[in-house]
Amino acid sequence: MRYCGREFTEKEMNLIHRLVSAGLNRQKLSRMFCEQVGWKKPDGGVKEMSCKVAFLKMHRDGHITLPPPTKSANNHLKKPTTVPLPLPSVTTLSDLTMKVVDAATSPLWNAYVEQYHYLGYTPLPGAQLRYIVRSKEEIIALLGFSAAAWTCAPRDSVIGWDGETRKKNLHLVVNNARFLILARYPNLASRILSMTAKRIASDWQERYGYRPVLLETFVEKARFAGGCYKASNWIMVGETKGRGKLDVHHEHKVPVKTVWLYPLVKEFRKWLKS
Repeated sequence: MRYCGREFTEKEMNLIHRLVSAGLNRQKLSRMFCEQVGWKKPDGGVKEMSCKVAFLKMHRDGHITLPPPTKSANNHLKKPTTVPLPLPSVTTLSDLTMKVVDAATSPLWNAYVEQYHYLGYTPLPGAQLRYIVRSKEEIIALLGFSAAAWTCAPRDSVIGWDGETRKKNLHLVVNNARFLILARYPNLASRILSMTAKRIASDWQERYGYRPVLLETFVEKARFAGGCYKASNWIMVGETKGRGKLDVHHEHKVPVKTVWLYPLVKEFRKWLKS
């Protein structure tokens, strides 16, 4: 069985059932499993969050029976505020700054994306960084980067890796999951993308202990041409098939998207195929 990008063997499933039978709560269950099978992040820490999500999906699919949660997840309280947020009033750009979102600014980022981005707010998957861009202290743009798509035929063809290598090195690819511009200025979007490309590897290393080598993004074809990515030297490598990742029976259609890549290092294929 595959959950959260991991193949769970029969031996591992038997281990999960033994840990559940031992009466462990959900947090201890996921941590102990990760420690015993060596499921770790690139920085050496256990992948406890991914494990929790995988176990919850197994529980919902009827493969295991988890103990009741020890406390409410309070997900209903995490929905961003609907209080109207201001749009920038600056007429000229100056003192352009870009800062990584922290605990204090996270609710603000969430609220702006919920209110003004056409996809709204959803928690970003996996390792992530979010940015707020300001001019004269007014917010003019917001970006979010997160875990890469598990499979993407155009991207995987460009890289040239096999399934096992992709599984090992996928963390070196980072997905630009959200990009929201709040003001209209010539070349603003491409300028911000260029600013991000110069710093994201260092920011990622500071937070997670390693440097990504490739950025990816998916641009909804019917809505956008991807001009700002092209102007920032991103490369369009193909299109998605318009199917969701769970579309086993070819019945669930989703918008077709163009696939764009931006190498952060010249020999990105060498890093990703090693």
